[in-house]
Amino acid sequence: MAGSSAAGPQAAGAQAAGPRAAGAQETGARVEALLAELRARSGPEAADVAEELVSCLVQFYGAGLAAIMRTIGDDQRLQALLIADPLVESLLLVHELHPVDADARVRRALGRLGPGAEFLGIDEDGVAHVRLGHGCGSTTAVVEQAVSDAAPEVAGVSFAPREAPLLQITRRPAGAI
Repeated sequence: MAGSSAAGPQAAGAQAAGPRAAGAQETGARVEALLAELRARSGPEAADVAEELVSCLVQFYGAGLAAIMRTIGDDQRLQALLIADPLVESLLLVHELHPVDADARVRRALGRLGPGAEFLGIDEDGVAHVRLGHGCGSTTAVVEQAVSDAAPEVAGVSFAPREAPLLQITRRPAGAI
């Protein structure tokens, strides 16, 4: 299989740099593209075998990650080191092994957006409820993406109505009419 990549030098450079450089999402998209190319070139039977191979590899690496998480147990320092790496954190999410619960991950993600997004909780249907304050500079799309990235198991995001701003009544200065 030696030779040049059909995808070009840019893709070959990203492949050579590894998944950290390309990002977990880009790597996943590349796997999907390769499976589609295989299906187009070799037919559905070969693509089915390739998809099963990918599934087996994902299960294999998932089992390895599960063993690592069992080994470190409740050691919060080691857990923090693992989830500090975006690639490792994304793999833990894919395999439902993340040591931090969804509520805490959503709160953390909203906190990174700055003030103004209030997390109200996740309901029994798996929907995260958020209220955007009047000073919140984030759009609903940005909040939805942040929640989805932090907690892919969340079924969606529901936005509570904004609270009416407080009307502050003060006394008039003496002599003002």
